Amino acid sequence: MFKRHAARGACPSLKKLLLATVSVMVASAGSTAALAQQAGAIEVDELVVTGYRKSLGEARDIKQASVIQVDAIVAEDMAKFPDLNLAESLQRLPGVQITREAGEGRRISLRGLGPDFARVQLNGMEVLGNVDSAQDSRGQRSRDRAFDFNIFASELFSRVEVEKTFQAAQKEGGMAGTVGLFTGKPFDYEPGSKGAVSLKLGTNEYTEDAQPRVAALFSHNWDDTFGVALSVAYSERETTEQGHNTYNYSKPSASTLQSLVSKGLNISQLSAAQQAKFLSGDLYFADGNRISSWNAKQERLGLTAAVQWRPTDDLELTLDVLHGEFSTRRDELHLATRPLASTGSVSFDTPAGGVWPAQFQTASIINDLAWDEDNYVTMTDVTGTTFGSENRRSLNENRFNQVVLTGEWGLSDRLTLDGHVGWEKSTYETPYDDKLYMRAKGNQVANYGVDGRSASFSTPGWDPTDPASYAMDSFYYRAFNNESELHEAELNGRYELSDVWTLRAGAAYHKFRQQGIDLFYDDNVNGTRSKTRGTSVGDISSVFTNEFGSWLIGDYAKAFAKYNEYHRLEPNADGTGGALQDIENVYETTEETFSGFVQADWDSELAGRRFRGNIGLRGYSTDTRSVGWIQGDSYAYLGTADVEGGYEGVLPALNTVLELSPDVLVRFSATQNLNRPGLGSMAAEGQAFQDPDSGEITASRGNPNLKPYKDTTLDFAVEYYFGQAGLLSASVFHKDIENFIGSDLLENVPFSETGIPFTSIPGATASTIVSEFSMPTNIEGTKKLTGVELAAQSQLSFLPAPFDNIGVVANYTYVDADEALTGISKSSYNATVFYETERWGARTSLNHRDKWYTGRNDSVMSASTRGFEGGTYVDAAAFYNVADNLQVTFDAVNLTNEKDTQFWGQNEYLYNQNQSGTTYMLGINYSF
Repeated sequence: MFKRHAARGACPSLKKLLLATVSVMVASAGSTAALAQQAGAIEVDELVVTGYRKSLGEARDIKQASVIQVDAIVAEDMAKFPDLNLAESLQRLPGVQITREAGEGRRISLRGLGPDFARVQLNGMEVLGNVDSAQDSRGQRSRDRAFDFNIFASELFSRVEVEKTFQAAQKEGGMAGTVGLFTGKPFDYEPGSKGAVSLKLGTNEYTEDAQPRVAALFSHNWDDTFGVALSVAYSERETTEQGHNTYNYSKPSASTLQSLVSKGLNISQLSAAQQAKFLSGDLYFADGNRISSWNAKQERLGLTAAVQWRPTDDLELTLDVLHGEFSTRRDELHLATRPLASTGSVSFDTPAGGVWPAQFQTASIINDLAWDEDNYVTMTDVTGTTFGSENRRSLNENRFNQVVLTGEWGLSDRLTLDGHVGWEKSTYETPYDDKLYMRAKGNQVANYGVDGRSASFSTPGWDPTDPASYAMDSFYYRAFNNESELHEAELNGRYELSDVWTLRAGAAYHKFRQQGIDLFYDDNVNGTRSKTRGTSVGDISSVFTNEFGSWLIGDYAKAFAKYNEYHRLEPNADGTGGALQDIENVYETTEETFSGFVQADWDSELAGRRFRGNIGLRGYSTDTRSVGWIQGDSYAYLGTADVEGGYEGVLPALNTVLELSPDVLVRFSATQNLNRPGLGSMAAEGQAFQDPDSGEITASRGNPNLKPYKDTTLDFAVEYYFGQAGLLSASVFHKDIENFIGSDLLENVPFSETGIPFTSIPGATASTIVSEFSMPTNIEGTKKLTGVELAAQSQLSFLPAPFDNIGVVANYTYVDADEALTGISKSSYNATVFYETERWGARTSLNHRDKWYTGRNDSVMSASTRGFEGGTYVDAAAFYNVADNLQVTFDAVNLTNEKDTQFWGQNEYLYNQNQSGTTYMLGINYSF
């Protein structure tokens, strides 16, 4: 029997205490600003900077020294990355916004562009890695170029850098920017041995579980000649997301509604005006009307090894190895309106007929309904609603492996060679993703508020936990597989022409491959309907309860035993079930790129001021190929499309830094970069159909011959550096983006021009005319975005004690972009206030992003317009140094239990709203 996910009694008071502390820290930050104005100049002794402020200072130094626009996050020591998740650290940088999964950071958007445009590199190699999401609306099994940051434990990394402007020496791609992840190296530490162990134990207010998080690192450096570093990180976590949601809407026609009434649907309780409106066919009804709980057990393992060898002062070799595993066992539990003899997934039904018990043989009575000015039904009161209880279980396994050999060789005082060779492979497998459906007959009032943006469901006169109201329906079996692989090699040279000029040049090879297959074994094929549908559930069910209700769910073990069933993608051993038919998304796509660059770096003076920068060109040539299944009616395999493509070009880049003083920098960049097309758009899979009456043929497929997105970016920034960690900066950036991808419909083209084998249609030849052929294509025009970033950080050491231990980090980003650019909020900001002494410290962070869209449509009521409401997350952390090498830590994530709300349509009707609870974690760090 599933346990209730309820809050612990102590958690609310703890949360209030923490929130009160946060408020005091924010208020004290304001008061210290006033004190700063009064204090004037105060002489202080030299400070030894440690802890969080030390990491801020080191990150600031990286930014100041760089020629390109860079922001960084640096771990203060081994196993002490400043957040539990890399994405949650990145969101504190200006221009970075994140999405979350069960309260944990997942993907980032950067400088006005969505996750697909932010490239991630691990130890210098591009990395792709997607994990499973609980919800289709968040890209459940997306095969794309975005990176999911919850694959890796943050303890494995020593620093993260975000390159916001492009230089020719960087490989092309990542139009929004490049995020560099770096694991620890033995030469990062002093000669000798160094180690650290981090132990944390936490819980979530909803799950009441124990969440262990363990990391251990060891490094030995033999006098900077040879070194080895090893690390391991392991964690377990239970999560739950709970709330209300819909499947968007149904808009049944007048004839459909009249037919339902003629079959017994009772609308006599409605007023004459309501009846007329109901039968008009003008109304949009919410589909699903669902309460849900996504419950998961996550397990994460990370292993790294680094070997460094410096046989001579001029030659250094580094071998990096990383292995990552991320597994999720998920139970999705839903109670939704799911009619048997109606339309869509609305809340009203007609008699079911067939094998269903007597209670299903009565029609619904619509007691009341309300709608808004755009005809969206905001409230329904129905007696005799048909429900579906869905228990969906899945196992999702991610594996990531990378091996990189990096070298740097100083052939002379002026000439240096560097480069790397590497391989990585990422697999995402779902061995099973099954659904157990039960049906129920009851009553429901679904109220979405006058504006359709909230949700309240009730079941008057009906007990959703009564087995007598339910009947078994069927099983649905699925499985998924996705694999990516990358081979990469790069060789660069650097020659110092003079004290001012350095010439750089290099070449790179990059080969990427991705393949996958999705398997669906529906209940109308697998034979479970005939032996399960309409039978009693009292012996195969249990009661589930979350914060939003209680209902009956099916038990897999009991149901499998009762019906002689098991997860399968083939006929049952007892002879029931037909052949697997629904096989989708079968393709393999490859990209092979040769690129090279030449770049001149300078460090000189302009009008007596230091003036440094680089200017260069990067050329690239990419060949693409995709092989994919062509399918017809009932997903029948008709043949394989094999399509090749390619593109080439040259990208110029200019980056300059003028130092008005050693502490005041002015930056200007003018660059071009690209972003390769989405993997789904490139896949050559497709469909082909022939109308049995007219004989006309229609076909579609993906397009490996798409050109990459291309941008021209101007970036201007002014930065002021002061104190040991102080920074004030303001930057303005503008992007013009070309080669956006749309869909093209061609009429009356011969089969030979479609890239689809003509043998997919019996009797067709290469010259047979295809009446309609569609595929993704690049569209003309330029999309524009302009943004502003403001950032400030300071250790307020000029204040009198004890206020001199307070520090503040804050930034704000505003982006104005064409509506076609989705995935970004117009405004976002975050602030961190910290207080730190040699013995103890605490910090709290607030992060906010405004509403953002994942799709747009000109029609007011189109569900193609989708997005997320803005949200504000508050986190807190504290430490106490018991001894020089022993530290106790405390972390609290999502203190306000923020709601994650998705909407559809221009009126922003509620699509999905859930909460995942606050997570608390107590830990010990020991170093030696």
